[in-house]
Amino acid sequence: MKELRIIVTGGTIDKVHDTTAEGLAFAPDGSTHIPEMLRIGRCDFPVVQLLMLKDSLHFDDADREEIADVVVNAPEASIVITHGTGTMGQTARFLEGRTKEKTVVLTGAMRPFSLYASDGEFNLGGAVVAAQILEPGVWGTMNGRVFRAENLNKNVEQGRFDA
Repeated sequence: MKELRIIVTGGTIDKVHDTTAEGLAFAPDGSTHIPEMLRIGRCDFPVVQLLMLKDSLHFDDADREEIADVVVNAPEASIVITHGTGTMGQTARFLEGRTKEKTVVLTGAMRPFSLYASDGEFNLGGAVVAAQILEPGVWGTMNGRVFRAENLNKNVEQGRFDA
């Protein structure tokens, strides 16, 4: 079994219902749902690193550079990055060629884990497996599919990722 690190950057997968604003936001205490999702799946080996909790629509290249630095400096060769779906493909393409000989898999959710019927657990599980078996490079896993960075694109009309 390969050592694996999950780098948390935010996105819908980690949002909760904000009863004051009547919308989705990150937990006021700055926590992530990823450890709980792993616990439910009885997956106890990944190291979870909370880098940021940010909506990917607000990412800029400085955020992407920070993610790249964390990936390069991680001791593990297998990396999962939880990320918002809005700019996941853009970040994957930014990371391409900047991650040395590591296998990096981005994933997220269209519906928050904190709400009923999220796709987050399914996507996270797929990413954990993919990061252990794919060749080095930058990939994305969403909706049961694996995409190379250049093909990781959100279909907003269908609410899924397509090739």
